[in-house]
Amino acid sequence: MLKGLSITPPVIGRISIGRVVERNGKRLPEKDDQFTLTTQVQNRDGWMLHPLNEKLRKVNTGKLRSIPVRFLFGDPDLNLRAEYSLFDRETGRPLCVGNGETCRRAGDDRIESLPCPSPDGCAFGQTGNCKPYGRLNVLIGDEDEMGSFIFRTTSYNSIRTLAARLHYFSAVSGNLLACLPLELKLRGKSTTQSYRSAIYYVDLGVRSGSTLEDTLMQARELDARRRAAGFDQAALDMAARAGFANGAFEDSVEESAAVAEEFYPGVESGNEACSSRHDGKDVEKVADDTSSETIGKQGAPTLRDKLDRRAVLLGGTAA
Repeated sequence: MLKGLSITPPVIGRISIGRVVERNGKRLPEKDDQFTLTTQVQNRDGWMLHPLNEKLRKVNTGKLRSIPVRFLFGDPDLNLRAEYSLFDRETGRPLCVGNGETCRRAGDDRIESLPCPSPDGCAFGQTGNCKPYGRLNVLIGDEDEMGSFIFRTTSYNSIRTLAARLHYFSAVSGNLLACLPLELKLRGKSTTQSYRSAIYYVDLGVRSGSTLEDTLMQARELDARRRAAGFDQAALDMAARAGFANGAFEDSVEESAAVAEEFYPGVESGNEACSSRHDGKDVEKVADDTSSETIGKQGAPTLRDKLDRRAVLLGGTAA
């Protein structure tokens, strides 16, 4: 295993609740009120749709607001990794990643371990727009039992809700989280900061038409079949934990452009230098409980403009 390289779950697709569009020569986030499944390939029109996207839409009537999923790992924290993250505005590379107690920060010639007081109490984080960043890996369908779809988000609502649900389901099932047939759900809410307009976040629950008791019974049956076949869930979790710990940062250099767009709306993509400026002003960090149409007005941005631009980021950060 190459030291310094974080070994992450194999990804075969992405889950998003928004997209980045080009308007007036700028790449800006655009909200959506449904899920979209894409491949990891981009063309001039954006991310190419995954075949499962159309398959799931045929099953669901109307918009795709629920996705049947399973999880690869039994440990909730392996399925959802949430950290305070600060990325370089020019390259998109991670500079500092922390959990509220300790952090790993890239220095001139080495990675330092330092205290992490969270973004509100960190002078370094406040100057660089540090924010929570979550990555959720889920299994969809049965074509690749080790290939996952990834949902990336900087939403407090989504991160907090998913973390709670994962730990709750793990507890009530007797640590059989990886055997539970569950469902990602898109929920809406409104807040004062969203001007009472609807915002969307991702939740987790039992599948439609099922009950918690039925779900637990199915999990026990699947666990028994796996054990009989020699499936070792504990060893899989151990291998994943070692893989994540093998590198200082989870995101690779290859993902830098996408990360920059996700964290800093309005950046330029491709081989050009990424910019975090819009209309001559730095894009400021605002509350994530917002959702409204992105705009392309000229002049200095208003508070509403800032909230609008923060609404939906690449990979599903609408809430």
